[in-house]
Amino acid sequence: MNTNRIIAELRAERDRIDKAISALEAVSSSERRRAGRPPGAPATRRKIGRMSAAARRKLSRLLKQRWAQGKMKPSAKTKLAHATRRARRMSRAARKKIAAAQRARWAKLKAQPHTPREAA
Repeated sequence: MNTNRIIAELRAERDRIDKAISALEAVSSSERRRAGRPPGAPATRRKIGRMSAAARRKLSRLLKQRWAQGKMKPSAKTKLAHATRRARRMSRAARKKIAAAQRARWAKLKAQPHTPREAA
């Protein structure tokens, strides 16, 4: 039989037993439970947001290039597109009509008897 395989299985069994013991101790313990990993658990470090120096330089160059393009003067094509687009404005009559309708809505609401909301 392979000795390394037997050792690995025994270690796995030991870990399962340790976890079961920890869980039982936590349930029967009268002291407050602490947040975090259980005692005896291996400390694992997650690698989050690690970027190499070369990647940072490349990203910096690309961002500087993007900002430079944004600050450049717009081309004739974009100027033409902006010129042909007309701002949509509402006439005074339309605004007055909407304001009158809103005032009527508020007056109708204020005229109704006030009933408190039901608690959900």
